[in-house]
Amino acid sequence: MLMLCLAACGAGEQRFRSTDITGANYGKTLELRDTSGRQRSLADFKGKVVVLFFGFTQCPDVCPTTLGQVSAALKELGADAARVQVVFVTLDPERDSPALIAQYLAAFNSDFLGLSGDLDATRAVAKEFKVFFEKRAGSSPGRYSIDHSSQTYVIDAKGRLRLFVRHERLGEDLVTDIRTLLREQA
Repeated sequence: MLMLCLAACGAGEQRFRSTDITGANYGKTLELRDTSGRQRSLADFKGKVVVLFFGFTQCPDVCPTTLGQVSAALKELGADAARVQVVFVTLDPERDSPALIAQYLAAFNSDFLGLSGDLDATRAVAKEFKVFFEKRAGSSPGRYSIDHSSQTYVIDAKGRLRLFVRHERLGEDLVTDIRTLLREQA
């Protein structure tokens, strides 16, 4: 009987494949410069679904894989891709110049937007989105790596943090979840 009531009320219905974090008390602000030097915030993207990823251009695996999967997802969305903005935030402001970020992102999709700030601004934004990152020494001072969280966030067209997408689920879940959010805004 209880199961019947729950089914009738729509309880247990899963709207998203990714983790729904609607109403989270983090991920509300982001203020960094784009590759042309313009100050950007989440308000700049209202009206579009935002796919937000934190990484660095020298990343050997997670970052290029993620950006490649996001690029493939946009292709699969077809015309709806125009209603999505991909935003990449560098966690390596020491090496990732605006020109390097722009060149790196263009290899995946010329519409991807890169953001950066000094180390303090980067730490503040990473903390706001609960993103871990730490510089790891390499064989020489300029040959270091950045250990970092690999999740992708999706923000709805009203600027609200909605989804936490695990790296290993990105290719399977992103298109369906973006379509769900786009239907909400229609």
